[in-house]
Amino acid sequence: MHQYDSTRLAASTALNIALDGALAAVAVVLGFWLSNPAHPWPAPSGLPLGGAIAIWLIGLPFGLSRLHWRFISLKDLAAIAAAGAVTALLLVLLMAGTGLPLPSPAFPVILVLVLVVMLTAPKLTYRLLRQKTETPDASQTAILVGNGDEAELFLSAHAKAASAYRITGLMALSGKHIGRRIHGLDIIGAIDNAGLALAKLVQKPDLIIVATPSLTGQVLADLLFAAEHLDIRVLRAPSLTRLAPANQQIELQPIVIEDLLNRQQVRLDRAGLERLITHKRVMVTGAGGSIGSELARQLAGYAPAELTLLDSSEFAVWQIDVEITELAPALSKRIIVADVRDSYRIQTIMQECRPEIVFHAAALKHVPIVEANRLEGLRTNALGTQTVADAAASAGARLMVLISTDKAVNPSSVMGASKRLAEMYCQAQDVEARHRRSAMRCVTVRFGNVLGSTGSVVPLFRRQLAHGGPLTVTHPDMQRYFMTVREAVGLILEASKVGISEEAIPDGGIFVLDMGEPVKIVDLARQMIRLAGLHPDKDIKICFTGLRPGEKLFEELFHGNERPVPTTHDGLLMATPRLVDMQAVRAAFAELRHAAISGDDTAALQILNRLVPEFYPPGTLAVSRAAE
Repeated sequence: MHQYDSTRLAASTALNIALDGALAAVAVVLGFWLSNPAHPWPAPSGLPLGGAIAIWLIGLPFGLSRLHWRFISLKDLAAIAAAGAVTALLLVLLMAGTGLPLPSPAFPVILVLVLVVMLTAPKLTYRLLRQKTETPDASQTAILVGNGDEAELFLSAHAKAASAYRITGLMALSGKHIGRRIHGLDIIGAIDNAGLALAKLVQKPDLIIVATPSLTGQVLADLLFAAEHLDIRVLRAPSLTRLAPANQQIELQPIVIEDLLNRQQVRLDRAGLERLITHKRVMVTGAGGSIGSELARQLAGYAPAELTLLDSSEFAVWQIDVEITELAPALSKRIIVADVRDSYRIQTIMQECRPEIVFHAAALKHVPIVEANRLEGLRTNALGTQTVADAAASAGARLMVLISTDKAVNPSSVMGASKRLAEMYCQAQDVEARHRRSAMRCVTVRFGNVLGSTGSVVPLFRRQLAHGGPLTVTHPDMQRYFMTVREAVGLILEASKVGISEEAIPDGGIFVLDMGEPVKIVDLARQMIRLAGLHPDKDIKICFTGLRPGEKLFEELFHGNERPVPTTHDGLLMATPRLVDMQAVRAAFAELRHAAISGDDTAALQILNRLVPEFYPPGTLAVSRAAE
């Protein structure tokens, strides 16, 4: 501590001791007077000094000398009151022990009350006088939404911070709190009837501030809907750990679209995942992508023996390397730049790293781009999966997890069909592994879109909003399944644990994440415009551009012959397997590899159509079929 700080602390402590002593001495005199006004001072004159000395001694364990009067809390006031009560009791015992008469039988109680009031009242008054009062002419007014504890913490921070708005009322999460007051503010209503509560206000607020981090899903969506009709903007308070210090403005944050997903948090079997991952050598391909990087983050939390992060993009893998280094600095890891299409390179890497578990997330995923580069999509998504699976198996891996997509179901694009080929290869390898009871097991996990992932519609809409619009939607009826990347990866890990440990799972079964209900893309666009504090079709236009090559109006999670089977694990479904013989798959992949390497687009597509008969190439047939 600097000398200046030490001097200030010593001066502050001395001042507290002097003031408390003086207050205690006055309290003793006042206590005698109140106990017997007719004879206010029959005791020795040294008793007030005894009171001062007593409060100094008693105050030490209660920390009275170190209190900062400006920030006195209820806990501090309770400590002061306790110290005052003990001091009064000590003085009464001292008088009884020395034979001094009490001025009245009520003297002990009166002395306790007077001491407590004398010691607490000046401190509380000082805090109230120093506390910043909100200026009535602040440019904006706001309603605060939250439970009692969160609202109290935010209001306390807001009272100390510089602010352009003043809080005029509170909205509770439960109707039982309506009519009560917190920090002098009325609780005007409950969140489940926000529209009515806001409509009753004489003065409409400019802002609604959400102070509860857990307020998400449909409840939050209903609040946004009610606020939009009254032209009130909704913002979220920062987390309690990031509330601004005194005299600094609290940075309110916009509601993000991920907050509106009405999904229950699935509880993961952490103990089971620790048995699967902890002290194991783990590899993630496509580690720089949205799914791969989140896999790396969550895997790092389970302390693997070594984490290998592989990606073809140097910049992407560097970014996740920096993040994992900060997250788990003691974790042993390898950073590898490699392409899953390079069979010799992948084989060499696998032999060097000897991973026990491989999460294969590397893929080309953008439908129109893959449609324009079909052979590259087949080489990466299908043949790259074969390369990784064969190399992992030859290196002694115990488990490979393939990250698939709902676009592999009744595919209308080469991207989707290539991922279906990847599924087929891993299914065949898993069946072979089960029958041999020794080789690498393969678990396939299929799910829909991830909010905010690279190349998804959410970052596109955010970029278009930043440029003032318009937001581009391909078709007014287009729907997609969505979940957050964190939830998707958590369920991938859970499916990996279940797939390798439970014999009841059918050979080659594909895990399908429970994606909930599909969302219309145009509704997503409108919601994002509202979250930006703007009005759809008024401030920001929405333009329909038409379906692109390979796109469908509706995605599906199950093929017609893949009857969905529930599992005992929340959030996980199982697709009844459609299996292909491993020898036939290897032979077909050999043909595909030859066609792809030789650049024979026609032959490659013929093989693709033969292997995936439900594949409908881009065109009107795919659109009409998806709309049925």
